[in-house]
Amino acid sequence: MAHPHWLSGGFRPFFFLGSLAMAASVLVWLPIYFGALDLTSSFVPRDWHVHTLLFGGVSAIIAGFALTAVANWTGRPPVSGQELLALVLIWLAGRVAVSVSALIGAPLAAAIDLLFLVALSSVFAREVILAGNHRNLKVVAVVGLLALANLGFHTEAHLTGSADYALRASLSLVLFLILLIGGRILPAFTRNWLKARKISPLPPEFGRGDAAVLAASGLSLVCWIALPDHKATAAVLVLAGLANMWRLSRWCGLATRSEPLLLILHAGYMVLALGFAAVGGAILRPELIDPLGAVHMWTAGAIGVMTLAVMTRASRGHSGNPLTADRLDLLVFALVLIGTLARVLSPYAAELDAHLLDAAGLAWAGAYIAFAAGYARRLLVAPAAK
Repeated sequence: MAHPHWLSGGFRPFFFLGSLAMAASVLVWLPIYFGALDLTSSFVPRDWHVHTLLFGGVSAIIAGFALTAVANWTGRPPVSGQELLALVLIWLAGRVAVSVSALIGAPLAAAIDLLFLVALSSVFAREVILAGNHRNLKVVAVVGLLALANLGFHTEAHLTGSADYALRASLSLVLFLILLIGGRILPAFTRNWLKARKISPLPPEFGRGDAAVLAASGLSLVCWIALPDHKATAAVLVLAGLANMWRLSRWCGLATRSEPLLLILHAGYMVLALGFAAVGGAILRPELIDPLGAVHMWTAGAIGVMTLAVMTRASRGHSGNPLTADRLDLLVFALVLIGTLARVLSPYAAELDAHLLDAAGLAWAGAYIAFAAGYARRLLVAPAAK
């Protein structure tokens, strides 16, 4: 039985819905933060904000990327049709349940919300195992750990009132997934682009140095989860930041400056690396480096830039469009970078901090709204027959 075009690949519904959830995580959060809106969620406002970002928006974008990439990795047909629709409905049910959890009860809301990442990791694992593509089981494992982190988030919030450890663990898993996937696609895309233009040198293949950087980054994130205020944690975070800057420097980013669709990936990874150093610096000198501003280099910056960079590229490539940025893409990239910069600087703006926070939220959310509006037809509607 034929299925609608928007159910022909995971990136189509999940990139669109994920971008809306990312925007909502900020546009709803701002009036809550300033006391103009009350939640119907059992989460405290900060936890709702972070949970909607990570387990609403980011999880949907991960689903769109993973379900699309796994078909390329394994050579199997893409997950589509009724199975994809079931995943979309489970995701939507989770978003509604979390939003009204104060009315239906936190345990029921958690049970509904947890279904999505469990279902996604099961489908993802099935595709990888059936194809014998075992090298990608580590990506499956990180997605599975995200499901456990979501369980921890709900459990800690219910038992203690706020999800501090689980929040850091959830964010750390998303960051590690960016390190893992970004470290694969970024040099590969750059290498292909440079080869096509006969430009050298080329980014090196994955080697022991890359593995060491991943290990150091993972260790620093584990330390941050367990001991977020310890000086030893600060030291390993700063070292991980420097190591990731070294890793990035080998990928020939400046050579791609004529193609924003590729350059933005390098920019996103750079913000991620700087975030490690900033969070470490904030532990050592919180009077100089605002801790929340530093963490937002990861959330608003690395996650914001990298998700939009991947979505624009994948949406273009899988829709048969040229892999070059147009005016819409430049607007999206400009808004997310402006929003990130304003959010990171807002704690230093004295009496103007509230205005800068508003501007940051509107610009950052605006990037996702611009993506959703500009790419909706490309993602959801079948192209006209020629």
